[in-house]
Order: sequence, then structure tokens, then C-alpha cells
Amino acid sequence: MKRFAVLMALLVSLGAMAQKQDGHKMHKGPKMDMTPEQMATLQTKKMTLALDLTDAQQKKVMKIHLDEAQSRKAKWDEMKAKKESGEWTKPTSEERFEMENARLDHQIAHQEKMKEVLNDEQYQTWKKMRKHKAMHGKKKMQERGRRG
Repeated sequence: MKRFAVLMALLVSLGAMAQKQDGHKMHKGPKMDMTPEQMATLQTKKMTLALDLTDAQQKKVMKIHLDEAQSRKAKWDEMKAKKESGEWTKPTSEERFEMENARLDHQIAHQEKMKEVLNDEQYQTWKKMRKHKAMHGKKKMQERGRRG
């Protein structure tokens, strides 16, 4: 009987340890609890530290980041409302194409705005940072996909 109890305890603990360990999740939910002003301020300060921006550049970048954050927050809230009300449906291939096309146009416009504000050296560093962040994000997405 004692062996059976030890065996059961071992199996239960092994089963618990084998469960999926999520660890740090990269969901955007907690960030969306912040106001657009808070998100823009944090992004601007991080860029200032990385690129050594002047005061004039900081103000311009803050405005760009604020516009981006407000747009992102509005889209997030709209999508959240659709999902909660049950109106959300999986987009068709044509709708996905339109969304992706709009996203890329938006990125091009954002890149042009940043090119106007930053000097050449800062702009090159900024592009490298964005590329690194994009690759890191893809890697994380693949890891999450593999785990379930």
C-alpha cells in the first residue's frame, strides 16, 4: 500500500510538471491598458536613450508616436468590441490582402516620417533596431506556435 501511495504521488507530480509552462507571455493586452500618451512617452524615451535624440527631435518623435499609439488603441478597442459582441468573423483572403496592404502603406509612411526627423546615422541605427525587433518577434511567434 505504501508503494502504491508513493507511485501515485510520483505520477501526479510528474503529470503536473509535464504541463505546458507559459512563462512570460508576449500578449499585447497589458500594454493596451495604458493610455496612448503613456505608450508614446515610453517609446519616445526608449528611442531617446538608444539614438541620443535632441529636444527638437524628441518632440517630433513624440508626436509621431502619439499618433501611432492613438491609431493602434482605436483599432484594438474596435477589434475587442467586435469580438465581445460576436460580430467578428474570420477575414476572407481579399480582406486579409487589403489589411496587409494598408499595414504596409502605414509602415512606409511611418518610415518616411522618421526619416525626416532623424539624421542619417540615427536613421540607420533605427532601421537596424526595427529589423532586430521584427526578427525577434518572428522567433517568439514560432516558439509559441510550437508549444501549442
